[in-house]
Amino acid sequence: MKHPWLKRALPWALYDWANSAFATSVMAAFVPVFNKDFWSAGAPDTVSTFRLSAASSTAAIIVALLAPVIGAIADRGGARKRFLATFAGIGVVATGGLAFAGEGQWSLALTLYVFAWIGFAGANVFYDSLLVAVADEDKFDVVSALGYSLGYVGGGLLLALNVYMTMNPAVFGLASAGQAVRVAFVTVAVWWAVFTLPLLLKVPEPRTGPVLGTWASLRAGLAQLVATFHEIRQLRVIVMFLAAYWLYIDGVDTIIQMAVDYGSALGFETNSLILALLITQFVGFPAALVFGRLGERFGAKTGILLALVVYIGTCLWGYRMTEVREFYAMAVIIGLVQGGVQSLSRSYYARLIPAGKAAEFFGFYNMLGKFAAVLGPALMGAAALWSGNSRVGILAIIPLFVVGGILLIRVRPEAAQT
Repeated sequence: MKHPWLKRALPWALYDWANSAFATSVMAAFVPVFNKDFWSAGAPDTVSTFRLSAASSTAAIIVALLAPVIGAIADRGGARKRFLATFAGIGVVATGGLAFAGEGQWSLALTLYVFAWIGFAGANVFYDSLLVAVADEDKFDVVSALGYSLGYVGGGLLLALNVYMTMNPAVFGLASAGQAVRVAFVTVAVWWAVFTLPLLLKVPEPRTGPVLGTWASLRAGLAQLVATFHEIRQLRVIVMFLAAYWLYIDGVDTIIQMAVDYGSALGFETNSLILALLITQFVGFPAALVFGRLGERFGAKTGILLALVVYIGTCLWGYRMTEVREFYAMAVIIGLVQGGVQSLSRSYYARLIPAGKAAEFFGFYNMLGKFAAVLGPALMGAAALWSGNSRVGILAIIPLFVVGGILLIRVRPEAAQT
């Protein structure tokens, strides 16, 4: 094989292909629309929006609190794959269950959505930590990028199919677009389950010490969590990186979550916004791979900083945007850097953490990721309210990229090895 590392990395990377279907078809596309038009039918827009945001925030807080704990336990119990399978299973079952929530049953639907979100985010703690089991350090960048790139194309392909199915339900023997959306939830669940199997069957379980039983793992894991927290506090380079990451990834996630809402505020049609989402997905596929190579050649930090500069420019452009074709162009630009900043951040952090503590340290990493997109939306909303102009809101997230970039520049990887 020309690239022997690929044989180990591909089964791992296919999990990104698997779970990205949830991120695109469920989180980004159908749940926001279906909640408003079907599950919360008859409720004011402000009420349906509040219900969805409350559900998302609840899930994010639960995962943020759980991530370091379950990461520590999995490291001590040699159970990263078992935990991943458990959380992915929860996500798969809950996603499929969304198809059975009827009109007006918003409480049932959003409860299932919370469990699906927890399954999705919880499994990612262990997926990320398994990077060190499938790649040598000199391949962290390219392998991490491979995962994100497959996620973009896999999530994009299923989203394209599901969008076509909702626009042409009769072609699939379905009675309505609403029925097609419910079928789409089932397709995501099946897709997620099937493409998780290569990781579970082919990726080795890292062994960092003696494998403990369930209760012994729990006690040892909680003790290790306390020790890890104190250890992180002493590792200035990791504290600095995590602070930088929390700021700039908050900006990245804010753009991901608020782009459709911002486009709607500018008067663009829903179909145009969904098309822009698809554009971002398919541009992100090759772009993430390119960023992996850039990180391999010039360093992950350089690649991340380049992406942050592009994000700053995009925010400035978005402030003046007036036509839908500009929104499409922005979707292309975001697609070029979004996967890159995510994948290089993961691989850069993998280099900083102590050996044998991947799941535990990635638990803290994912905890910050779940608390991301909290400050950004608040800044956008406050700026828009203060100014009376929603366009000003997009300028308010620029400081997240600027300050995050400044802190990242001050990170010295060599300090983590001393």
